Amino acid sequence: MPPHCDTVDGPVVTAARDALETQDVTKVFPWISKDKEEEVRQAFEKTLNVRKNGDEARELADYWFFETCVRVHRLMEGEPYTGLKPAGLDEGPAVRTVDECIETGSVEDLLSLLQEAVDEGIRQRFNESMEKKAQAGESVDAARDWVRSYIDFVHQAKAIYDIAKGEASHEEG
Repeated sequence: MPPHCDTVDGPVVTAARDALETQDVTKVFPWISKDKEEEVRQAFEKTLNVRKNGDEARELADYWFFETCVRVHRLMEGEPYTGLKPAGLDEGPAVRTVDECIETGSVEDLLSLLQEAVDEGIRQRFNESMEKKAQAGESVDAARDWVRSYIDFVHQAKAIYDIAKGEASHEEG
């Protein structure tokens, strides 16, 4: 998973920064689950108190609050928290294109990108599977290679279909 939500310039830290600037913790709540609101609220209050102790304390408290928000958000996503990532990381073409689509109000570029990726991936797995199937009669090991490539191909197709139909979500991993 790309580090979109755990970067210093990502949407979670942006919301957390806005919450501190406006002294309104609810600005970060959309990015966390309801059951973690109190944890984030307590971290927010501690951060506001520590910020009063000078620039260095403010910087440290803010960073701790950002880490808390991102950790709680990643928990909601079902992803591990591995620390805050630096600003400016390339999240990859899918994330970039989603963000561009949200900005422009059009999904067409994302649909094209995804269609190309699906076509390429499916064709690659299909071709590999067909090659291994042609060799399957040569030995038990060759037959096992065919079965593994077939299973990978089936799992790839099922995963793409399930995600496209909304039957799998980010929270489910």
